[in-house]
Amino acid sequence: MKKILLFLICFIFMTPVFASKYGLYNHEEYKNNFQDEHNERLLFILDLSNSMNEPLENDTKYNLMIKTMKEILPKISTQTQVGLRIYGHRMGFTPFEACRASILASPIKKNNSESISFALGKHQPRGMTPITYSLKQAIKYDFMGFSGKKHIILMTDGGENCDESPCTYVMNLIKVRRDVQIDVIAFNIKDSDDLDQLQCTALVTSGKFYNAQTSAQLFDSFNNTIERAKSVEAKIILPSN
Repeated sequence: MKKILLFLICFIFMTPVFASKYGLYNHEEYKNNFQDEHNERLLFILDLSNSMNEPLENDTKYNLMIKTMKEILPKISTQTQVGLRIYGHRMGFTPFEACRASILASPIKKNNSESISFALGKHQPRGMTPITYSLKQAIKYDFMGFSGKKHIILMTDGGENCDESPCTYVMNLIKVRRDVQIDVIAFNIKDSDDLDQLQCTALVTSGKFYNAQTSAQLFDSFNNTIERAKSVEAKIILPSN
């Protein structure tokens, strides 16, 4: 009986509300840790494959994407941890190298919109479309050390062309983890098989799929993904003092 009573006393003293009330721990530190654990980490994965040089609306698809991102990035809260991965920005001497053309151009961190915009402008569309490899790299490395939800916004103007399937990959992924959500924006894609693969990639991970055929629809698609991220942050309830 004494052991049980001692356990209950220790439990009460360790609860955040009791400890905060009597100054037994730093509430702000607890609050920040709670936020870090439960906030989403947001990662853009953007297409810089050669097909992004194709003309659309008296411009190129690449330029339309850059303009859209410059409008979208300021909408992201400075407290949101966000980063950028790009793929297809180089060719390589072999198809194998071209299918590994994917880099973390701006690591995930707070107040990062300006850095993302700068990093995106340093590269030009050149190569292939290694979507699956990019997803693998992002999930294995880019989110390393982060707990909580991982939110990927994948934009592409074509399907996978590196002998992999993003749909098959995420179907295997969700068997072992459920902390990754992928929103997919298909930009000016007509091929039905490519659209099916991309839609599967989103829906299997409980993400949203957007079929954007114009620059206006591209903006709306990006904007909707950002608003979804904001709504998740607003649902976080922190312990009171």
